[in-house]
Amino acid sequence: MLEILIVAVLVIWSAVVVFKKVFPKTSGSVFMSLSNSCEQKGWATLAKWLRPATAAGCGGGCGCAVSEDQPAKKAEVQAVKWK
Repeated sequence: MLEILIVAVLVIWSAVVVFKKVFPKTSGSVFMSLSNSCEQKGWATLAKWLRPATAAGCGGGCGCAVSEDQPAKKAEVQAVKWK
C-alpha cells in the first residue's frame, strides 16, 4: 500500500513538472486560478504555494535578462604556437 502511494506521488509530481516545462503560459494561468480559488476559501498558505513566480525582465516570457546591460564579451581564444 505504501509503495503505491509513493509511486502515485512521484508520477503526479513528474506530470506537474513536465506540464510546467512544456506549457509555461498555460500552467501559469492554471496555477494562478487554483491559487485564487484557494485564497477565496481561506487557504492562504496553499494559495501562496500554488501562485506562480512573477516574471523577471521584460515580462514577455522571452527569456531576456533582468537588467538591460549587454553581456560582457569573452576574450577571443587564441591559438597556441609551438616553438
